Amino acid sequence: MMTTPRDRSLARKGRGATFDPHNRFSPTVSDAVDDGWWQEEAPTRLATQVRDEPAKSALSWNHSPDLSFDRSLNPYRGCEHGCIYCYARPSHAYWDMSPGLDFETKLIARTGMVERLRDELDKPGYVCRPINLSGNTDCYQPLEAERGTTRALLELLLDTRHPVTLVTKSALILRDKALLAEMAEHRLVRVFVSLTSLDDDLKRTLEPRTAAPRTRLKVIRELSEAGIPVGTLISPVIPGLTDHELESLLEAGHDAGARTAAWMLLRLPHEVAPLFETWLNEHYPLRADKVMSLIRQCRGGEDYDARFGHRMRGEGVFATLLGQRFRTTCRRLGIGNRTEMGLDTSAFRAPHAQGDLFD
Repeated sequence: MMTTPRDRSLARKGRGATFDPHNRFSPTVSDAVDDGWWQEEAPTRLATQVRDEPAKSALSWNHSPDLSFDRSLNPYRGCEHGCIYCYARPSHAYWDMSPGLDFETKLIARTGMVERLRDELDKPGYVCRPINLSGNTDCYQPLEAERGTTRALLELLLDTRHPVTLVTKSALILRDKALLAEMAEHRLVRVFVSLTSLDDDLKRTLEPRTAAPRTRLKVIRELSEAGIPVGTLISPVIPGLTDHELESLLEAGHDAGARTAAWMLLRLPHEVAPLFETWLNEHYPLRADKVMSLIRQCRGGEDYDARFGHRMRGEGVFATLLGQRFRTTCRRLGIGNRTEMGLDTSAFRAPHAQGDLFD
């Protein structure tokens, strides 16, 4: 008898996913079956593996009307933070790996990113607009402490006076506080710190290797005190699980120094839906049916709606109420939106213009 994801799920310490769903691009499917023979139990801890991949290009481009940027930088593929809801999980299938445990344990470090970015910024006709650093996975995940690719990219962007936006759940960003402060002096950077919940117990399973809620508030406070424009990204809002914290998250972020905010509804594209539902049944079995019911109410009866204009906010009574609560709280606290953190694109200078012509 074939097993189901729920049958073979096993919560592993420090990991978000409970199983590896099938790679939808693979022509074959493998499933474990109980044939009565003794087999060794699966390990409860999984080591992180990293492989290098020479970058063929640096910038990733998009034409999405839902996004405030059209280009992004992603130094790493996969993310050790292990957030169970991560919309980037399905991308791991493109590298012949699973969006489940593989996504958070089998990472790819892209090498030569600085050189590729320098070449792309130097192309004739390049038009400077803000780059988003962390468009897919967190650029300050634990691997950054070893590789330092994010810092090297920021140094190049400062040298070329190119603006950048950052989103992170990690306290590692404080390592680069002085660099970011210098960029802020030239209106070249804005940072969003993602806040999902103030509940430590929920965070430990929902986002196992991210910074604790109080640590993220400390990050906001220190960045703000250093003169770095910082906001809060309340994302994802999970109906029936974290939505009751919406106002308290905005208040905590504002008290820490955030002056702008944005929010996004939980997204469950492709393999993320079964991963998230299995996680719910593993950790919050009494709430699972209610949570999934509310999610489907916001998604036209489905687990997900990928349409532009709908995927970030959802639709229906519950989603409309979330938007109203967000706007009301922002007005009460005097919090602006992300468009109010203007960045300067006028000072950009191509890399070739900075050296001696005869070098």
